[in-house]
Amino acid sequence: MTGILRSPLLLYVHIPFCAHKCHYCDFNSHQRSTPDWKGYQQALVAELQQWAETPMFADRKVASIFIGGGTPSLAPPELIHAVIEHAYQLCGFEKNIEISIEANPGSVDAGHFAAYRQAGVNRLSMGVQSLNDGELKWLERIHNSREALDAFEIARDAGFENINLDLIYGLPNQSLDQWLQSLQTAIALGTEHLSCYQLTIEPHTKLATTHAISPINLPDDDLAITMFTETRNQLQSAGLEAYEISNFARPGLKCRHNDGYWRYHDYIGIGAGAAGKWDDSDSGKLGGITRYSNIRTPESYIKAATTGKSTINTQESLLIPQAAGEAVWLGLRRRDGINRSDFCDRFGFDAAEFFAMQLQPWQSQNLLAVDEVTISLTESGIIVADAIAESVL
Repeated sequence: MTGILRSPLLLYVHIPFCAHKCHYCDFNSHQRSTPDWKGYQQALVAELQQWAETPMFADRKVASIFIGGGTPSLAPPELIHAVIEHAYQLCGFEKNIEISIEANPGSVDAGHFAAYRQAGVNRLSMGVQSLNDGELKWLERIHNSREALDAFEIARDAGFENINLDLIYGLPNQSLDQWLQSLQTAIALGTEHLSCYQLTIEPHTKLATTHAISPINLPDDDLAITMFTETRNQLQSAGLEAYEISNFARPGLKCRHNDGYWRYHDYIGIGAGAAGKWDDSDSGKLGGITRYSNIRTPESYIKAATTGKSTINTQESLLIPQAAGEAVWLGLRRRDGINRSDFCDRFGFDAAEFFAMQLQPWQSQNLLAVDEVTISLTESGIIVADAIAESVL
């Protein structure tokens, strides 16, 4: 590897505040009755300025912004506008930048949609999770199905032409028909993008504690696989292609920001608990990647950022073989897989050759396809994607 090829630069903005923390959620989110929005805005701008002046991010325009959480749609529109405006001033934007914000479909959040659109947000991702009121209650969501449908129309009226809906399947006692009913209702709305995830009981969540004491009745493996395959079939028939294992979009409307993560692009993460990553440029010394994660508690993060101190909580560097393994692990999630030429340009060796021992067994079972151009999962391989991807780590 003789040099560094700079990828498009992504910016992630974390808004950690929530009105209620759902029992299944393992994201860095915090309930506060009166969040310090002014202090948090100042902290975000201060941290972004610090990163924009560093050698690895200086003079690189931002290709996409994703504002996630927590519940970003609780934030005052002035905060969202200020962050976008400062990102433009400090870094500059690539042409046709994608700017996404996550939102809950409650009435308070939906009331901000028009202002977010005016601030420059051009993609909305709504955490609907279900369109069944009983399931929403179990998930501890603070909206109902009617509010979710109304929020979609409010978003359209606000000018959003690119809307994602998050949905969760594999809920306790959920039948296939129940799941497909929610899915078909979402399809009928005409949304441009759907993210469909199977419920996972994550460690250190309230749900994990409850499940350990009194196990919940989750769908068995056969039903979960049927839900997964039927989701893909239904969405493909509706014109929403699976460009990643859990993400479906109409042509030309995949989430460019998240696709950048799966392509192992560089990203700045600002906010409490946010993470960032960059390719190391000193190929003779390291040549892998460096990544960091921020202080998780909002108040401690605000204090550090606004007093000029480092907001980083943890930081680590990976050597080339480790970074290459991560790139394969992420890249295999994409329908288009890994471009072997691009991978070689980035790491200095061919992925199929370097990881031949790990990949060949999957290839021999027709779970992985390797040709002269790409490495990708077969349709059968998608079911065991995690096991295949983890074999290179």
